[in-house]
Amino acid sequence: MSFVGKDSKRSIVRNFGSHVSSGKVDFYTAIDLDFVIGKRRGSWMYDVSGKTKLLNCHCNGGVFNLGHRNPELIRVLTDALKELDIGNHHLISEQRAKLGKKLAKVNPPGLSRVVFGVSGGEAVDFAIKLARAQTRRQKIIYASGGYHGHTGLALAAGADHFKKPFEPLAPGFVEVPFGDTETLSKVIDEQTAAVLFETIPATLGMPIPPDGFYKEVRESCDKKGALLILDEIQTGLGRTGKLWAFQHYGITPDIFTIGKGLSGGLYPMSATCYRDELDSFMRENPFIHVSTFGGAELGCPVAERVLDISSSRAFLGRVNTLAARVENGLDVLSQQYSDILTEVRQLGLFIGLKMNDQGYGPLMSIACYNSGLFAVYADNDKSVLQFLPPLTISDAETSFMFRSLNRAYSWARNNPKYLELARALVA
Repeated sequence: MSFVGKDSKRSIVRNFGSHVSSGKVDFYTAIDLDFVIGKRRGSWMYDVSGKTKLLNCHCNGGVFNLGHRNPELIRVLTDALKELDIGNHHLISEQRAKLGKKLAKVNPPGLSRVVFGVSGGEAVDFAIKLARAQTRRQKIIYASGGYHGHTGLALAAGADHFKKPFEPLAPGFVEVPFGDTETLSKVIDEQTAAVLFETIPATLGMPIPPDGFYKEVRESCDKKGALLILDEIQTGLGRTGKLWAFQHYGITPDIFTIGKGLSGGLYPMSATCYRDELDSFMRENPFIHVSTFGGAELGCPVAERVLDISSSRAFLGRVNTLAARVENGLDVLSQQYSDILTEVRQLGLFIGLKMNDQGYGPLMSIACYNSGLFAVYADNDKSVLQFLPPLTISDAETSFMFRSLNRAYSWARNNPKYLELARALVA
């Protein structure tokens, strides 16, 4: 039985607009992007018509780190379906216990406690709840232009344009510029429950933290008794060449969140990992935070296998080899298109391409689409193109990626008339 291509493309678009999101249909119609995802495999997505295919260089922010429909993960999920279902979130679970033990094994020492969720926003919500409950403080410090999801507490730590329509939100959130330890030192105090940052903020355009930044943040938290929460939802699971991005900076958070790629692109799964010493509140209140589908037993074996793959020396070695090749290729492009591309922000295969105009992010998204790539601009800095190829991308696909990216930049340079339209589109 096939689930793809049962309806015509026109019918799919019409029904999607009528019942799911008329606004998205309007947006994609305005930019003449008529892609409707059909079959998908490895690094590629295919239009439902079969006429167009795209190399996925967005990967849903890391959901498809291991490619679309990874055969090994499909086998694990298929086997799980023979014995398991969602499970019961009230009961002790063999599958959750195994996944929790696996996380404790691959995490830095001491980060051996976990609460499971479904989405990244849910994981961040619980991280904030735990920090407030454990410290009995209220203040949460977060980064301007950061992004942690669209659920309640996570949204309160997000950008204004996402949260203003839904105010009033939870109080107690204080914003500081990312990378600015001087401002942080002025606002962190004995009422601060936690400092919450994405290790590298994706939606802000992937700014690489300044040298020594996280060591200073860690010291400030320790001095004031605040907890450090790091959001690894997009940077984790090998994306930066280490299992967790914070491992590049010589510090360990008190709490960190995982999502997206933990699903293997097949079964939604998120996790909030935290230090053993922070477990007293949850031990005393084991039913105070529940998630019906969090840590669903069908998804646990998939997440286990994701961790096995992503933490292996061979896998991380391959990511770093690819990253070096990509760095060299982007250096060539940045010289060739220096009039547009002003900065390459890269750690492993977590990449932001910074350009000299806010219109170039959306314009390059369209140019990439027309050149066979799928990439999106950073919503909180539209001059940056987010570039997240699959961590399983082949050498041949990497060559295709660079040829296509070269065509996209050439088109953008030779069609300046579209830049103003792109600016207006996202104004």
